[in-house]
Amino acid sequence: MSAEPKTAAPAARGRSLLDDCVHCGFCLPACPTYRSWAEEMDSPRGRIDLMRGLAEGSIALDETVVRHFDRCLGCMACVTACPSGVRYDVLIEETRAKVETGFRRPLLDRLHRTLVFSTFPHPRRLKVLVALLLVYVKSGLQSLVRKGGIAGVLPARLAQLEALLPEVSGRLLSAKLPELVPAKGPRRFRVGLVAGCVQRVFFPGVNEATLSVLSAEGCEVVIPRAQGCCGALSVHAGRAAESRRMARKLMRSFPPDLDAVLVNAAGCGSHLKDYGRLFASDARLAKPAAAFAAKVKDVNEFLAGIAPVAARHPLPMRVAYHDACHLAHAQGIREAPRRLLGGIPELTLLEIPDGDQCCGSAGVYNLMEPESANEIGARKVENVLSTKPDLLASANPGCTLQIRKVLAERGHTLAAAHPMEILAASIEGRAMSGSLQSQP
Repeated sequence: MSAEPKTAAPAARGRSLLDDCVHCGFCLPACPTYRSWAEEMDSPRGRIDLMRGLAEGSIALDETVVRHFDRCLGCMACVTACPSGVRYDVLIEETRAKVETGFRRPLLDRLHRTLVFSTFPHPRRLKVLVALLLVYVKSGLQSLVRKGGIAGVLPARLAQLEALLPEVSGRLLSAKLPELVPAKGPRRFRVGLVAGCVQRVFFPGVNEATLSVLSAEGCEVVIPRAQGCCGALSVHAGRAAESRRMARKLMRSFPPDLDAVLVNAAGCGSHLKDYGRLFASDARLAKPAAAFAAKVKDVNEFLAGIAPVAARHPLPMRVAYHDACHLAHAQGIREAPRRLLGGIPELTLLEIPDGDQCCGSAGVYNLMEPESANEIGARKVENVLSTKPDLLASANPGCTLQIRKVLAERGHTLAAAHPMEILAASIEGRAMSGSLQSQP
């Protein structure tokens, strides 16, 4: 069952969304930062108190207040846990937008954020970054930084950025997506695919597997070449105007005659489904944006909702499924990926203990708050390891990078794959390798 969309009517009766919080405390054990520090102001209800103080003018938007908002992952576990239906997702997003327009950050913070947001939401710039990373790796500089102790003296954020780097190869530079993939056999649906930014550049195999599965299931897939970033990273960081610019461009790039617009990255999907709210006050775009958002489906959600036609071949593996927060909490999609993976013969699906807890990635949170992200990630990794898996399944690229990074720091490697990659291997009748190993 999907979560209630953020476009739904907020608190009725003219009340503020802030008034819906009754301070019951159900959110506390669900909140990763409260579990880390047991600090009231780093819990959802504590942050709501700060929001109320700002709205009433009883507190100022100063460095201390901003720090508590920055330390929120935006994982939305509190939305799932809340019995009163508090729209914390909307509240934190709107508050972060106020922070970005009403608070001047320190110089180094501004420079770091400029670096992140001038790179990650731009696939062409990421391709340039891949070329630079290839030089960095092939020249031996990466080995020198990691084994020579240089990483240990870097500022925390830069050290985190370096540690999270995915594996790079020349294939990342040459990988390209077609503009149209025909259905195998009779066409059942005509759908569009949102290619993503980090997904498109650093995880091209995920999009390729997604296209393979959709084609095998009778879908003709349109992949508009003009599409750019959906704006998810920007809006989650309070960069609302930037996000709207990206959203307008992306919507224009998709033809109107699609049965669905599919997305295979959880963070992107939750934002795309929210376009109706994003443009609700825009007289020209309100209806088109709402219509576009209504067509958006996560690819797991879409495939689990149609009768399969492609045969599944056995994959004798133990697969630990990680619930990406923006899939499970923001979109309410939990059963769909489990149903798809569970339909693969001989695959053993493993539930990760405390699986509703975030891994610490949370968009760019691990790049902005590395210490907190590492603490949260350590809890997730301990729970992943306890299942003794052959493979980790994750529907979000940031989660995959975060978990594998923390595993590596603990001397382990674990193969990871998107559910679509696993499903594609089963449909195509090929093996997937993956084993948990200790590094020497």
